[in-house]
Amino acid sequence: MKSAYELAMERLSKSDPSSGPLTPEKKARLAEIDRVYKGKLAEREIFLKKQLDEAFAAQKADEIEKIKQQLASERARLEEDRENEKDRVRKGSG
Repeated sequence: MKSAYELAMERLSKSDPSSGPLTPEKKARLAEIDRVYKGKLAEREIFLKKQLDEAFAAQKADEIEKIKQQLASERARLEEDRENEKDRVRKGSG
């Protein structure tokens, strides 16, 4: 008897036949993408947190809120970009 996981994986492979097992090259590329985007995110967080600290020191509430929103927005954008790039690699065009 198959587990729910095995059944789901079978359905997934039928719906997208191009998503076979990952080759070592693809796994390495996916890991590299994670490292690159982790670095990009850290760079943006350091930059924006410095601005946030300066805004806190100057007690500028409106600027603090803008910086927090920008940080959240950039984090979401970078995560979306990372996932899109990883999807391209998984599908074989990256």
